[in-house]
Amino acid sequence: MSLPWLYLLLAGLAEIAWAVGLKYTDGFSRPLPTLVTIAGMVVSFYFLALAMREIPLGTAYAVWTGIGAVGTVILGMVLFGESRDLARLACIALILAGVVGLKWLGGAGQA
Repeated sequence: MSLPWLYLLLAGLAEIAWAVGLKYTDGFSRPLPTLVTIAGMVVSFYFLALAMREIPLGTAYAVWTGIGAVGTVILGMVLFGESRDLARLACIALILAGVVGLKWLGGAGQA
């Protein structure tokens, strides 16, 4: 994995962290979860910006949001008991397939 793609993976993982963190902030009324969530946002955007030096904008953004969406949905199921309906899982698989496809087709160096 090249460095820009590693940055993009880290950005996506940080996006998952801040998205889940939002649930714990209780509308930004709890200071510690709010600070952790804001830190996750900063880290996520930082690594996204680094990745976009090499990875095309559309590819980077789609992969970043895809990682965040899939990870957040999975953690929603695990942490908050959200639906594990087969149709929902199939849709998550489609998002994941899109992310993998964009990585495969939208290689670094096409910026």
